[in-house]
Amino acid sequence: MPATQTQKRVGFRNILFATDFSASANLAIPYAAGLARSFGANLFAMHVQEPINYALPSETWQSLELTREMEIQALSQSIKHDFPEVTPHMLIGEGIVSVALESAVEKHEIDLIVVGTRGRTGMGKAVLGSQAEKILRTAKCPVLTVGPRACTEQDRTRGKIASILFATDFGPASLKAVPIAVSLAEEYQSKLTLLHVVQYREANEMTTPADFGESCERQLRALVPEETRLWCEPQFIVERGQPAEGILYAAQRAQADLIVLGVHRPAGLPGASNHLPTTVHNVVSFAECPVLTVTTENSPKKCTNCQIQQS
Repeated sequence: MPATQTQKRVGFRNILFATDFSASANLAIPYAAGLARSFGANLFAMHVQEPINYALPSETWQSLELTREMEIQALSQSIKHDFPEVTPHMLIGEGIVSVALESAVEKHEIDLIVVGTRGRTGMGKAVLGSQAEKILRTAKCPVLTVGPRACTEQDRTRGKIASILFATDFGPASLKAVPIAVSLAEEYQSKLTLLHVVQYREANEMTTPADFGESCERQLRALVPEETRLWCEPQFIVERGQPAEGILYAAQRAQADLIVLGVHRPAGLPGASNHLPTTVHNVVSFAECPVLTVTTENSPKKCTNCQIQQS
């Protein structure tokens, strides 16, 4: 991103919380409601269900409907109790989750999807659910994912964001995430850390490792508007190693409450990316805080009452 580029502050007007009423989904409630409160946004809570089979005995599907209605009511009351400033709009969808969410995003002009994901364990490792990864890779707006290892300390259950880690490979998706990371840091007056992990040196790179690190740090510094330094002192880190490991380690050191990443759109065979251990997959699966992802096709909305200038 050129240093002379003008960058408007990002705001969220309509937030969609996707839930299956599970405990893992509930971990995401404070972040969805907290962001809605901070930005004065509308909060939509959506559950996508399988179509009711009316061929079953009436007492069976009536019981399912009653249970679902009770879960919806309990969710609404929980949000109102913890966040009285937020009035959730309850939505019910049917069929394929990603398709139903896409329809809701378009209909309600959603700026951000918030989703909690349960982890599966195997060989001692957590795995990001395929539904969650499909959502974050195909959604037409940024996605905040609360992974299976996200901490549940009191501050985080209230949606506090005191420290943000923005990790970038300087690709198009991560550059689109810059204004979101900066805007959230300003909104919450958070500590902001920018990270680039150098996976390997290019074969034709003739500079020394130190020179290469300095070059990457200059690129990181160029991403931050000069005005940002009026309300915070961003930290700039260049590491060497595997990207996912470097991001997770940096997040621990920074005591990050949020990681912001760019994510590539799916490529190759449909559904194939949902089962590969990509960087974003590993970060969301193992991060001890939520992860906000942005794809190259995301179009975050801009606030009309403020601007951040790049110098």
